[in-house]
Amino acid sequence: MGSREVRAVCLGEAMVVLRPEGDRPLAEAATLRRSVGGAEANVAGALAALGVPTAWVSRLGRDPFGDVVTDDLAARGVDVLAERDPERPTGLYVKEPAPDGSRMHYYRAGSAAAAMDADLLDGPGVAQALASAEVVHTSGITAGILEEGSALVARLLALREELGFRLSVDLNWRPALWAGRDVAPLVDLLRAADVVLLGADEARAALGVDTPHELRGFLGDRPRLVIKADSHAAGEHDPDGSAAEVPALRVDVVEPVGAGDGFAAGYLAALVDGIGPVGRLRQGHLVAAGVLAATGDHADPPAADVRARLLGCSDDEWAATRVSAAGIDSPALETPAEASR
Repeated sequence: MGSREVRAVCLGEAMVVLRPEGDRPLAEAATLRRSVGGAEANVAGALAALGVPTAWVSRLGRDPFGDVVTDDLAARGVDVLAERDPERPTGLYVKEPAPDGSRMHYYRAGSAAAAMDADLLDGPGVAQALASAEVVHTSGITAGILEEGSALVARLLALREELGFRLSVDLNWRPALWAGRDVAPLVDLLRAADVVLLGADEARAALGVDTPHELRGFLGDRPRLVIKADSHAAGEHDPDGSAAEVPALRVDVVEPVGAGDGFAAGYLAALVDGIGPVGRLRQGHLVAAGVLAATGDHADPPAADVRARLLGCSDDEWAATRVSAAGIDSPALETPAEASR
């Protein structure tokens, strides 16, 4: 795959996800349901579903789980540009039902993706994708899993200057990945980005700051900051001082895992489509809400006409909109059928 021109590239690890059938405790489950997850893979799939031609770049084991990841993303319309490693495995995590949603058990140490290096970005298919991409998206997870000495990020930044794509980085703070380690590589990546997406709570935990003013002082004048304040609102803050804020939708939450990736995909799809700040934030909330109302790490976004109505609706109509597993209930949608995903 990868012969077409893409508008977005997502760079990072994908993993096979196992979850007990019927939400039973893991120790009691005889059957596990299989799916595919991982931050950048989730974003890639959602971007493709939103109509943005997208490639996903990574490394996978030359193993059956690597085939599962490849087939899953390809079926969702993503161009899969992944090296296959004959010695290192594809990563895996298990989701165990918990009162607050899920408890995660990761089996990713020494994975094929952890060995990503600069040469990954110079392969013919990947180089072609980067040359046509308007935005390249990665996350703090990628920085956290890379083995010492990897030049992947340095090569990515050099290619950004050469090719002119916008670099998007989601903080995606995972304390276990940084335990006992210097977070300087993560901070450097955030400061070099053109767009930084982060939650105020994770920013405080990872960086020690969480307000727009503090984050601007800490991360410098390059990145546009997209700050999510818990489940209440998201704000976009440009280096020139302009800002916009949009409240989150009301959601009957089933599980929170993957919602941040949905927000990133919705926001970035609107960005490459030339939609303004309020529309970008609304589409981020809308895609995230769909994931929150589903059991998996991702969910199909609303149809294009439904998205258009909600992105252009009044503030009162937006405030009255509610998302659940049954669909979207909003005065901006004329009939119940329009609200179905």
